[in-house]
Amino acid sequence: MPAPGAITFRDDVPVDTLPAGAWNSLAPGQPLLSHALFCALHGSGCASQRTGWRPRFLTGWRGERLVAALPLYEKTHSYGEYVFDWAWADFYRRNGAAYYPKLVAAVPFTPATGPRLLVAAGESPEPLLENALRRLRDPRPGEVCGSSLHLLFITAAEADLCTRLGMSVRHGLQFHWTNPGYRDFDDYLAAFNHDRRKKIRQERRKLTAAGVTFERKTGEAILPEDWAHFHRCYENTYHAHGSTPYLDLAFFRRLGETMPEALLLIVGRRNGVPVCAALDVFGDGALWGRHWGATEPFPGLHFEACYYQAIEFCIERGIARFEGGAQGLHKLARGLLPVPTYSAHAVADARFARAIADFCARERASVAAAQEELTLAAPLRHRGEPDRQEAGGADGLVIDITGPADREP
Repeated sequence: MPAPGAITFRDDVPVDTLPAGAWNSLAPGQPLLSHALFCALHGSGCASQRTGWRPRFLTGWRGERLVAALPLYEKTHSYGEYVFDWAWADFYRRNGAAYYPKLVAAVPFTPATGPRLLVAAGESPEPLLENALRRLRDPRPGEVCGSSLHLLFITAAEADLCTRLGMSVRHGLQFHWTNPGYRDFDDYLAAFNHDRRKKIRQERRKLTAAGVTFERKTGEAILPEDWAHFHRCYENTYHAHGSTPYLDLAFFRRLGETMPEALLLIVGRRNGVPVCAALDVFGDGALWGRHWGATEPFPGLHFEACYYQAIEFCIERGIARFEGGAQGLHKLARGLLPVPTYSAHAVADARFARAIADFCARERASVAAAQEELTLAAPLRHRGEPDRQEAGGADGLVIDITGPADREP
């Protein structure tokens, strides 16, 4: 019997049975952690036991009040995570052990930074993490367990807590844009050196000359036919990479019905005919680039739909940060700079844990060096600094910190 006022932890309460307000109060201003998004993922079947994402959310309760939650999944593969551990799974296999199932705390198919240890105001996330680790290392009958526990795209503060509790922390790199208070798009362009500013203007002029226009739609202005067009574009992106799309039209339509206030859909048309679309999510001073695609190839569509339109939107709305998603060195040439991302990993078997901890330490050093080199290569100038011609330039820089197999669309 728990002591009065103590937190009781459970892993058998589906998120869709919880009141939306109770869940959302644990992650205010975080649409990518919202009750609506998880219900859309689970209700559409995109994140389910059938697809290798069995929801086993860990929730903490003080009496009848929800005070803590960890969006936890039992995984039988590593797809849709964007923190690549295929080599770890192979390491287990070659040594006669099973890596799957594993436990992953994440937003499925979403390489966006944010909290994962969700707690009510005044609560500490430490008991929640301690309970998750205890279940990994000393599971009781009927409790969810696996070879390892992984918290993906966590905050820096969460990474510090995970380190203190003995987890191995990995660093990655993403490209984010920050808004110092630009007045308009021309003010944003003024931050670039002469050559890069000229190239961006040329990219935009070519699209205009070809009869390509763009419309930014939010909320209930996004119509059913817009979702149908967007999903065709989204599928084309995956098929072009020889992959199978993770998300279906029912998922996107459900998002449009349940969280329209957090959605930005950018539609590109050529001579009035829709040819591309990009979906972003925004809230709490940030915009997250999520998915894009086109029905016909045309130079410059991707840069305009995914970056320039999103940046213009941020400038108009006074949004402070734009996260461009996973991978993509081309983002550097559009003013997005490299920032570290964090994930934390606990491995039950001490033999594997030592090897993985050593790998993470060496990888952190490599990521730090890559971040420094990429930042120096950015085609930006400080305000008041005279323009200069590019020397090589970001488009010619090749720095690869992932293996050839560690890629997803």
